[in-house]
Amino acid sequence: MLELSALIYYPIKACRGFEVNETTVERMGLAHDRRMMVATPEGHFLTQREYPKLALVTPSISSDKLTLSAPGTEGLTIPVLKSGPTRSVDIWRSRGVQAIDQGELAAGWFSDWLEADVRLVHFAEGYVRKVNEQYAVNADDHTGFADGYPILLASEESLADLNARMDTPVPMNRFRPNLVVRGSEPFAEDAWSRICIGEVEMAAVKPCARCVVTTIDKQTLEKSKEPLKTLATFRKQTGGVMFGQNVIPLNEGRLQLGMNVKILSKR
Repeated sequence: MLELSALIYYPIKACRGFEVNETTVERMGLAHDRRMMVATPEGHFLTQREYPKLALVTPSISSDKLTLSAPGTEGLTIPVLKSGPTRSVDIWRSRGVQAIDQGELAAGWFSDWLEADVRLVHFAEGYVRKVNEQYAVNADDHTGFADGYPILLASEESLADLNARMDTPVPMNRFRPNLVVRGSEPFAEDAWSRICIGEVEMAAVKPCARCVVTTIDKQTLEKSKEPLKTLATFRKQTGGVMFGQNVIPLNEGRLQLGMNVKILSKR
C-alpha cells in the first residue's frame, strides 16, 4: 500500500524544514511553505549555495508569529507581515516578484548570523508567480518562493536505492521534499502523472534536477561530492541528475500522515 509517510514545510526558503502530522494544501503549495526568503538589500534571493549557514536556522510559525533560532545565538520572535508596502525581489527567472519586508529586527538577526547585509521578506498576498507554462496544468498554476513548483515529492524507496549504492548514506533532508511516500518500487514516481492523497489531486509534472545544495550536510555543513556523484551514474537525464518529482496541486484540502496515495494515471 502506498502511503504518505512525511509532511515537511519550509517556512523560509533555504532554512530548516518543519515536520507536521497534518497540514493544508493550497494551490501554491503546503501552508506556510517557502512564503519567506532571505534576500540581498537589492532583492536578489539567497540560498545555501551562497550561505550554507542558512541550513542551521530553524524557523517556526505559530499564530502568525515567526520564531527564529540557530546554534549559539539568541532567538527572535516577530509578527509575520503579510501585507503593506511591497518591494520587488528576484528569484531565478522570476523578476519583480512582490514581497513584504519583515523589518529591521529580522534583517538584523539574519545579517548577524550570516555576517552579511541581508533582508527577510514574505511573499505578498495576492501576487501570482506562475510556474513554467511548459509544465503548467492550468493557466493559473503558481508557487511562492520555491525554486519553480509548489510541491516536491520523493519516496523512501528511491532514497534507499540511492543509499545502497553509496559508502555513506544520506538522509532525506538533503533533498528537502514536502511529501515523502512509501510503499512503491524505487523511482516508481518517475512514471506517475496524476495522484490523489485524501481529497487533494495533484499532477506530477517533471522530475527535479538536483544541485550542489544536496552535497551539504545539514548538521555539520560539511561538503562532499555525494550524493550527486552517485546519482550521476544512474539518474542523469537531459537537464541534470534527477531525484524526486515536482508536483502541482489541482485543488486544495487537508493532508495527514498515513493517508493512502492513489495513482490516478501514469505517463
